[in-house]
Amino acid sequence: MADKLAFELVAPERLLASLEVDMVVAPGAEGDFGVLPLHAPLVSLLRPGVIRVYEGDKVTKRVFVAGGFAEVNVRGLSILAEEAEPVEEIDLEEARERLRNAEEDLADAREPSEAERARLERAVAVARARVEAVENPV
Repeated sequence: MADKLAFELVAPERLLASLEVDMVVAPGAEGDFGVLPLHAPLVSLLRPGVIRVYEGDKVTKRVFVAGGFAEVNVRGLSILAEEAEPVEEIDLEEARERLRNAEEDLADAREPSEAERARLERAVAVARARVEAVENPV
């Protein structure tokens, strides 16, 4: 029986993690899900939120992701993120400013197309999740 989970987190600009861990909890599109060693195969979209990496019963790493997808297979868990950064590297004031700007852009949009409205709403959701990642360290 495998006692560690191979975990890899890749963002467009860099490899953020390649670790052997006890568990990873990811923000799935349908809700958070945990992955342990020998987990059944799974593919899931990710919503904006925080990936939590566990060693034993302690969270050792928290990484904000703007979205992406996760795949669990016989080799372990791989996450390909649209955008990712360790939570401890996020500046709270800059994150709040990004949220204010995204909300203003949405409010200022005059009769946006359906696609433009969806893009603006997604920007607000990502910015809001980024602020929450810093404000709620659980």
